[in-house]
Amino acid sequence: MRLSPDDLIFWHHGLVKLNGTIVFTWGLMAVLAVGSKLITRNMGTGLKRTPWQNLLEMIVTSIEKQIQEVGLPHPEKYLGFLGTLFLFVALAALCTVIPGYDPPTASLSTTAALALCVFGAVPMFGIKERGLGGYLKSYMQPTVIMLPFNIISELSRTLALAVRLFGNMMSGAMIIAILLTITPFLFPIIMTALGLLTGMVQAYIFSILAAVYIAAATRKSKPKPKPQPEPAPTP
Repeated sequence: MRLSPDDLIFWHHGLVKLNGTIVFTWGLMAVLAVGSKLITRNMGTGLKRTPWQNLLEMIVTSIEKQIQEVGLPHPEKYLGFLGTLFLFVALAALCTVIPGYDPPTASLSTTAALALCVFGAVPMFGIKERGLGGYLKSYMQPTVIMLPFNIISELSRTLALAVRLFGNMMSGAMIIAILLTITPFLFPIIMTALGLLTGMVQAYIFSILAAVYIAAATRKSKPKPKPQPEPAPTP
């Protein structure tokens, strides 16, 4: 019983291993790249548009609205990063119906890489929006004493992102693998369908949490309003 794509070795030479995690991850990236190129190849900017383009624009508009509700006022800036995160995790879960395929998100190395992408994107967007000084100053709010705690919080939430996604995805794969060995064929099919639903939920949660972290890093503190002078008493 294989619980992780790390256990599936395609090629081995010395210390170099080509395992299922690497193969399936690059395969998903290739599918996303080629698929996005094919889907958008006939897009136009004129008034006459195909039903397919209208559907895609509705989906993109809905995603942008969701990002904006999280707290990012200009969602088009973050759509590429957050949308790619969601599509990768979602496609990794959807492809579990393919025989012989193991989702790369069931490997801690893949989920850690996704969490590191969020870890790098948060300061990148924060510095771009607030400047280097404004972003670094946020680590010392409300007082300088909070500096080490804010740094620990930044590191711990990255670890929590990786472990949360890994735990949820691997637990589903483990349950299905166990049921396939001890139960008839019909019940694991139901569990596979539930696993697909779980994958969609995890893709949504992972992307929303990334958006929340970016929103916290890009949020500018509003200056305190100046006190208005009291009107002079009328004689």
